[in-house]
Amino acid sequence: MTILPGFTGSLLDRVDMARHDEALVAAMRADPQALLLLLEDLHPLGAEDGSLGWAPLAEMRIEVELALLGRIGGRPRFVALTPGVSALRRSPELFAAITALRPGEAGTYAAARSLIDWHARHGFCPNCGHRTEAFRAGWGRRCPNCGAEHFPRVDPVVIMLAQHGTGDAARILVGRQPAFPPGRYSALAGFLEPGESVEEAVTRELAEEAGVAVHSVRYIASQPWPFPSQLMIACVAMTDDDTLRIDETELENARWIDRAGVVAAMNGEAHAPFLPPPPYAIAHTLFRRWLAES
Repeated sequence: MTILPGFTGSLLDRVDMARHDEALVAAMRADPQALLLLLEDLHPLGAEDGSLGWAPLAEMRIEVELALLGRIGGRPRFVALTPGVSALRRSPELFAAITALRPGEAGTYAAARSLIDWHARHGFCPNCGHRTEAFRAGWGRRCPNCGAEHFPRVDPVVIMLAQHGTGDAARILVGRQPAFPPGRYSALAGFLEPGESVEEAVTRELAEEAGVAVHSVRYIASQPWPFPSQLMIACVAMTDDDTLRIDETELENARWIDRAGVVAAMNGEAHAPFLPPPPYAIAHTLFRRWLAES
């Protein structure tokens, strides 16, 4: 059963080779078919049919640098690199707009949002402190002082379910943070540390946050998370001991949920033991995949 994570499935042809060719990029920008992604403070201005909003680039007054996102349907697609914005800012209105986007459209939006944020936060060279300049059609910044080149990066994050028992007796561990809406529980998550594998990060995070020792870590799926630029790596791990020792600096609570409880939550039933994460979050996909595969 294929259950695609949110922010994936973009139709962008990223035309990587074109980024090296300034003349080709200039020609794509001058193409009367070129389009500019419409954003307001990083919020997507989409159409009612769940698509992103685009405007003919030739008709737009552009006062900032542009980045070439790529092509969709053969038409060049650009985004304005608006300075001073932050992809860390979120609002209910933003998530309502994201929820309304079709999956592939949300994937294109994720690429644009993360790219804008990266430029806004990397205006100065970490090597010498000099102001940097955009190059490679917006997919890099170069320091004119020391010659260092810098490129967009993603931060890997593991997000995982610990499973205790198998078959009808299987249960999974869910947790909640104080910032969550009332009743919401999700999978546990944490950043990978230097010199650590995905499997090691899953094992460490579950031990640190919930006191659970796990084994047999298996990969499920991944997802770009543009707040600001993370790669969520979803996994499931087995445990033989369901004793919990919750780190209350990380979690408000954690609990084991059986299969029937997960089904009720994902179906939005009134008696469900928790409120699940929204469909665009990979934790939602992780719950769906666990139900399909367990």
